[in-house]
Amino acid sequence: MHELLNTLYVTTQGSALRLESGSVRVTTKDDPGTRLPLSRLQAIVIFGRVSVTTPLIHRCADDGRDLIWLTGRGRYRARLVGRTLGNVLLRRAQHEALDDPGRTATIARQFVAGKVQNARLLLLRTARDSPNEDDEVELRHAADTLGDLLGDIREAADLNILRGLEGIAARRYFEVFGRMVRGDRAALAPEGRTRRPPRDRANALLSFYYALLRAECESALEGVGLDPQVGYLHGLRPGRPALALDLMEELRPAIADRLVLRVINRRQIRSNHFETTLGGAVSLNEEGRRAAIAAYERRKETMAPHRLLKQPIPVGLLPHVQARLLARHLRGDMQHYLPFITR
Repeated sequence: MHELLNTLYVTTQGSALRLESGSVRVTTKDDPGTRLPLSRLQAIVIFGRVSVTTPLIHRCADDGRDLIWLTGRGRYRARLVGRTLGNVLLRRAQHEALDDPGRTATIARQFVAGKVQNARLLLLRTARDSPNEDDEVELRHAADTLGDLLGDIREAADLNILRGLEGIAARRYFEVFGRMVRGDRAALAPEGRTRRPPRDRANALLSFYYALLRAECESALEGVGLDPQVGYLHGLRPGRPALALDLMEELRPAIADRLVLRVINRRQIRSNHFETTLGGAVSLNEEGRRAAIAAYERRKETMAPHRLLKQPIPVGLLPHVQARLLARHLRGDMQHYLPFITR
């Protein structure tokens, strides 16, 4: 298992990054510069209007270090990709699996089953600890619905049916998501899932964490030699990292959704951490992004039990471990891909 290296997040608008003697120097209007050794950085994530010098871009490409650009609101924009890792035989096996409809459905089914199972466990966990009887009843009813859908998902052999079942499960889950919010519900509880753009604060926070998770899944897949563009559940589309989106599905409830509820219920994220545009789009402001990122980094350092490895691992390594398990399955070393299931 490799060491969990740090990620540098740059959120201050107008910042500049440059290479300086094996380090990255970050300068802002009010700060003449902070130096961080590149050897301790796994990735650099840039939000909005931040400049990066060409020598630093080249060094990151040579080192295989991720350089990820997001919009100021946290929507994924681009990622630096250096030399392709892994061997061509693995990518050939990845494409061959896509050409087999039965195998495509089998792999996609595991991603969906992992997502629905983790969402169900989150509903049950929150229902058990809920101080409100009505909330507990509704959360348990939703968990029962997801449990019933799991049976249908395990039997689904058609990819379109599988996608339909995933959509039904997601709608039911987000119908009651607001009942898991215990803080300022009037300001922070969502009414369903909205995106592109998010229309409320909880959805803005969900989208922000999903963008971070997507970038990490994409890097994890590249790191084991898989092509993030070639997925099984999500259809192929130019510029779309379909396999990264596939891998995200099982990790959304376990990492991002759980964290959204934690930071809201512990008041680490509050209503004044957001801003709304004239068009009604909601996003985190700069103070909110800093608070959300700090919580995300703390979450990545916590330990989570892994049923296959039979030992706890840092949450930040979950995308890398699951990407490696997927690669082993595609190579034929494992009969089935096993999604991560939380506890």
